[in-house]
Amino acid sequence: MIDHPNPTRRSLLIGAAALASASGLAAGVSPALARAPFARTQPAYFYRFPLGKAQVTMVSDGTLALGKPSDTMKGMSEAEIAQALTDNFLPTDSVVLEQNIALVNMGNRLIMFDSGMGFSKAFGTTTGRLMRSLAEARIRPEQIDDIIITHAHIDHIGGLATERGRRLFPNATIHISKVDHDFWTDEAKQSDRTLGLFVRHARANLLPYRDRIKWVTGGQEVVPGVQAVNAPGHSVGHTIYLIESDGKKLAFTGDVTHHQILLTERPRTEFAYDSDPKQAVDTRLRVFDMLSKDRIPMLAFHFPWPGHGYLGRTGPETFRFFPAPMSIG
Repeated sequence: MIDHPNPTRRSLLIGAAALASASGLAAGVSPALARAPFARTQPAYFYRFPLGKAQVTMVSDGTLALGKPSDTMKGMSEAEIAQALTDNFLPTDSVVLEQNIALVNMGNRLIMFDSGMGFSKAFGTTTGRLMRSLAEARIRPEQIDDIIITHAHIDHIGGLATERGRRLFPNATIHISKVDHDFWTDEAKQSDRTLGLFVRHARANLLPYRDRIKWVTGGQEVVPGVQAVNAPGHSVGHTIYLIESDGKKLAFTGDVTHHQILLTERPRTEFAYDSDPKQAVDTRLRVFDMLSKDRIPMLAFHFPWPGHGYLGRTGPETFRFFPAPMSIG
């Protein structure tokens, strides 16, 4: 005969709960869920901060997938690329870039810098968000007076017009380097296997504004408070811009660098989409030297959102990007 110990109150309660749970599941009753379901929304894709007496609004055209890192980053081995990405807690199988578009309200005019991919889905379905982002920021396309373009690559001029050639910014003047405009809208290049896609998209977006284009020259004041700086290499007429208000400066750097680690901490790494990779490296080092030495904050078009921060020198030819803390309030 087996002796059973006297059951305690706790063991009786546990057993009762288990039986109740089992009988409930058997009867088809669902287990209890958390009080709050998973959220399906994200914050709007814009961010504002002051620059002197001006106001900067960052909006996004969405993320842009470049694919395998070694396909676009040249001069580093696959092992070096993987180590650099791993050390910075980034995936090693794919590079994904942001598209950070800046709007600067000077008080008497509203200026937009670059425009994203627009209707082209050549780099994935997550691009083409500009108009939605502007709406989230409560900026109407007709309010924009000037659109200043760093270069005519597909992801910088793509958001200017619809696929049918309708201007999306009816009151805007387009400012762009003539050499870059002419290179990327050259009709003869449309059938080129390498350049054709970029040329066709540039023509679709720039030609509708042919009567509203002003040419940009390095060293000139494009509009009051915005100075052009020649930065060729990534494209033949690539130009960056120094924005100033009430003594405060900010650099919109376009595609001087595409990646906050691979092309910034190792700036001699070459990028597959550069028109002249050697010249692009020289330009990158020159611009990085200026930004770090003069402590000028930058807006990087392809860096993690919203791309606002500083460059610090870590060696003779090495740098680090320090994101500026976002201030929301």
